[in-house]
Amino acid sequence: MRPQWKLQHQLRHLQRHYSISHKPSLIRDTWQPVIGLEIHAQISSASKLFSRVNTKYGAPPNTQVGIFESAHPGTLPVLNKKCVEGAVKTALALNAKVNNVSRFDRKHYFYPDLPAGYQITQLDHPIASNGSLKFVVYNAGVHRRPYYHTVELIQLQLEEDSGKSIHDTDNNRYLVDLNRAGQPLMELVFAPGIRDAEEAAALVKDLVLLLQSLGTCNARMDEGSLRVDANVSVHQPGEPLGTRTEIKNLNSLRSMFLTVNFEI
Repeated sequence: MRPQWKLQHQLRHLQRHYSISHKPSLIRDTWQPVIGLEIHAQISSASKLFSRVNTKYGAPPNTQVGIFESAHPGTLPVLNKKCVEGAVKTALALNAKVNNVSRFDRKHYFYPDLPAGYQITQLDHPIASNGSLKFVVYNAGVHRRPYYHTVELIQLQLEEDSGKSIHDTDNNRYLVDLNRAGQPLMELVFAPGIRDAEEAAALVKDLVLLLQSLGTCNARMDEGSLRVDANVSVHQPGEPLGTRTEIKNLNSLRSMFLTVNFEI
């Protein structure tokens, strides 16, 4: 089965069995959901964002770690040109403006899988901004037709990934695998222009196909090369947005669809 048809089949199956239309009419008629997505896509590159260390998936733990990823004193980042090219290519496909000047920032937090104590990312001066993605929403039911929906892309930024923490409860141990540390990521920040779980899943489905066709990310959600954070709130028409709930690291269309529906 071709990838695009496989994704459409999965999405339609979810819509038939878990449609937002199953929600009580009071919620659908009185409250309006608002959803914003932040998507982390790993750039297809043979080496990491700031070093020449290999990025092969499935390698034994801690076998793809350099002195920069392990934060040895005195090591400096060297930007991977291919990652910049991949981000620019993706930005242009999303109708975004590639900024003449972009800048990296340090996001400080302390966690065992982040040896440096900070993540190199972009905030105020990303590589691209002000884009959009137009996608098709396939609704369930014979009386509901597919329709197009467009969501604004606020910004696309480059950043390095962190390592992976593993909780070994059987032996009461906390393990860290730094193979993922320094992996090149594009973070795509979409505006809160999504109205239900069907639209959220449809956006991710079309983005997966776009990234795969560009060759900038393999978008294998099962391997963690594409992860979704969903920000969900509800409000009454004419009222300010409600309290936001952030759902992090959703790694399949099914989990995202069901989790967003549950929060609504």
